[in-house]
Amino acid sequence: MRFRDLREFVSLLEDRGELKRIAAPVSPHLEITEITDRMVKSGGPALLFEDVDGHSAPVLVNIFGTHKRTALALGVEDIEELADRVRRLLSMAQGPPSGLGGKMRALGDLIGLARSQPNLVRRAPCQEVVLTGDEVDLFAMPIITCWPLDAAPFITLPLVITRDPESGRRNVGMYRMQVYDKRTTGMHWQTHKVGARHDRRAQDRGVERLEVAVAIGADPTTMWTGSMPLPPDMDEFAVSGVIRGEPVELVKCKTVDLEVPAQSEYVLEGYVIPGEMRDEGPFGDHTGYYSPAEPYPVFHVTAMTSRRDPIYATTMVGRPPSEDFFMGKATERIMLPALQMTLPEVVDMNMPAEGIFHNLVIVSIRKEYPGHAQKVMHALWGLGLMMLVKTIVVVDHYVDVQNLSEVAWRVTCNINPATDITFSEGPIDDLDHATPTPRFGSKMGIDATAKFAGEGRTREWPQDIIMSEDIKSKVDRRWKEYGF
Repeated sequence: MRFRDLREFVSLLEDRGELKRIAAPVSPHLEITEITDRMVKSGGPALLFEDVDGHSAPVLVNIFGTHKRTALALGVEDIEELADRVRRLLSMAQGPPSGLGGKMRALGDLIGLARSQPNLVRRAPCQEVVLTGDEVDLFAMPIITCWPLDAAPFITLPLVITRDPESGRRNVGMYRMQVYDKRTTGMHWQTHKVGARHDRRAQDRGVERLEVAVAIGADPTTMWTGSMPLPPDMDEFAVSGVIRGEPVELVKCKTVDLEVPAQSEYVLEGYVIPGEMRDEGPFGDHTGYYSPAEPYPVFHVTAMTSRRDPIYATTMVGRPPSEDFFMGKATERIMLPALQMTLPEVVDMNMPAEGIFHNLVIVSIRKEYPGHAQKVMHALWGLGLMMLVKTIVVVDHYVDVQNLSEVAWRVTCNINPATDITFSEGPIDDLDHATPTPRFGSKMGIDATAKFAGEGRTREWPQDIIMSEDIKSKVDRRWKEYGF
């Protein structure tokens, strides 16, 4: 499945009973959030609010709000299909495939990679309406206010596009944007994100203005790709092209030297002045707590372009699980093969909703030697944004890390707290409120694996209770005899 734009995806969701149109008038102030939160928590459909107070544009929300819809957004029925494609591509990097079938599959993958680079077009739907200067009015969009203590309406599902002042490489990130007035917003790119790195480099080089473009409502795959924690030099639009099986169409902006997805619903063009800061927040965040007001860069809008009849795509976060959990779970599954390429002992990984991505990661490993679990903990803390993970739990390869009941049983039974808990220090997510010092704090690793003799044990590790196979087979055969 390929979606040229957001509208094709909306049509598919409607055809499959995964979208509900709401014709009743609703307010963008809190009401849409409450309705959406109930839908997310109950596994309900995507929502298209057609009559939003004070606005002609409809609001689309919760398109990624289940595992099924997230898979559909990425063009597959099951996310594991994409994980398998990633494994094939990574195996090609390790050596040529064997057998005719393997070579043919590899050829198809290589052709797909070659065709994934973005295409530049001259005319685009996202520029059917062009407003510049004083014509710009951000409040013309039905931007939602999510929670009672939020400082203002926030743009919550943007693709924020910047270019590295040193290398010229493009980055696409997803950072919330508090609307201050008709032409300015906050730019909440957190300390460890690539957008913030571009800002710091612009300051170091004395750049007067760092150009920024913001796309709202691109095709669903491209929207999702902007949330991925990709390496800084990897182009998110190219990755989207690989997943979609066809290139993302881009168009040059009207007032800044950047490109945006041509099929977007809205585009904001403008700049950040390096060093200019303004309080942003509070905001009801995906942690389930309000993040406090803190200084962040200011985005100045020079142009606002859109389709003639735009759809405003948004999301809301709050107490987990929210829509972002399902987006993050897809990232977990697709990135696992790359993690296993670096750490082949890793069997599986789970970043549960309750851990809000950076608070808890559970990994299972094939343990081979004393201290192996600790080796994996420290290796994970050294991988990209995994540096922000506050708690890592390591279990044996036969433990189902997706089953939190089993994980809780294994952890509480297997740990000797005095010897099996490791503490470390390092970078912490901007949103973490528990650390005494912002963005720096302690981390904990829990070794819940079966222990080897070389790990200080003086007694034998007990065996799991497992019924013998012959008795299980006998009971299977006689099951109906028992009257069940």
